Amino acid sequence: MGKKVIRHSVFYLHRWLGLGVGLLLCIAGLTGSVLVFWHEIDAWILAQRFGSVDLAGERIPIATVIETVNAAYIPDEFTLSSLTLPTLSHQPYVVWLEDAAAHHWQVLVNPYMGQVMGDRQWETSWIGRIYALHYSLLAGEVGSLIMGMVALFAFILSLTGIILWPGWRKLIAGFKIKWRAHPKRINFDLHKVIGIIAALFLAAIGFTGFSWNVPQARVTDAIHAVTLTPKPADLSSRSIPGQSPLPLGNLVQRAEAAMPEAAMTYVVFPSEPEDPFRVGKKQAQEKDRYGQTQVYLDQFSGEVLQINDGLNPSRADAILNQFGPLHYGTFGGLPTRILYVFVGLSPTALFITGLVMWRYRKT
Repeated sequence: MGKKVIRHSVFYLHRWLGLGVGLLLCIAGLTGSVLVFWHEIDAWILAQRFGSVDLAGERIPIATVIETVNAAYIPDEFTLSSLTLPTLSHQPYVVWLEDAAAHHWQVLVNPYMGQVMGDRQWETSWIGRIYALHYSLLAGEVGSLIMGMVALFAFILSLTGIILWPGWRKLIAGFKIKWRAHPKRINFDLHKVIGIIAALFLAAIGFTGFSWNVPQARVTDAIHAVTLTPKPADLSSRSIPGQSPLPLGNLVQRAEAAMPEAAMTYVVFPSEPEDPFRVGKKQAQEKDRYGQTQVYLDQFSGEVLQINDGLNPSRADAILNQFGPLHYGTFGGLPTRILYVFVGLSPTALFITGLVMWRYRKT
């Protein structure tokens, strides 16, 4: 098979794949652009709705926060899911609950005064709806699988676009836009320039999105195999007949003692007796918003089951830990986050210019 035949095959794959999933890629890209700064946007919205937090001494203990929430929300109707600690002094604790209908609720607690500031159901909030649209088209597990495949197609489109880029023949031609040419040529130039600038980022976003949304692909297993890293064993607590789990304050103290140099960022509460108690921590050198360090404890004995050191990960974890930064654009701080806003807009620009190219195909 000659190079010309291969190039034509790649061209038709790129064209019809782009036309076929273009609208879904536009949805994923546009919502993704919003999600780049959703933490900052949502913090402002919550402050307008529930009020701001004034700095007033030391933060109250996590155990006190949970006691306050348990007193305000009937334990038989709500189950504790997790707790996120403030990343800034003026932010509240956020306690996540799940109700009987599997809806997720956020409860905001003042970190200094201890009172409940308010709550909201995640699924009906502005960010919950955008996230669900981005992740699953508001269609649950089926939608999640569909968007996972769309992410895979984005990866393929990025690779085929790179192959077809005319700059491989002459570099300057690959980045030149002839603004005085026929609209057909201007449209083509816009497509090639926008495409090559965004291609590598879209490929990374597509691959990571596919890996998360389609666990059946077993990408994590493949990475462990390729890097010759043994898969970690499933961790579990050993329930003791007649004994309740250790008090929350005790478990938190043990987690703090296990990694005293790292700041606690979140807590994941066990949903089953065999589940471990998990604490997320962030060491000073870590760049991830919540850190990659994790401490797992037996909820009954308090024994430290495992510590994942975010600064010294296994070979497989060193790769997997980059999925989040690559997908969300946080790997380079504020500059790459701003860049990812425009990367999220690029599928729409590419779909429109691609559609125009298709319409021009016989002229």
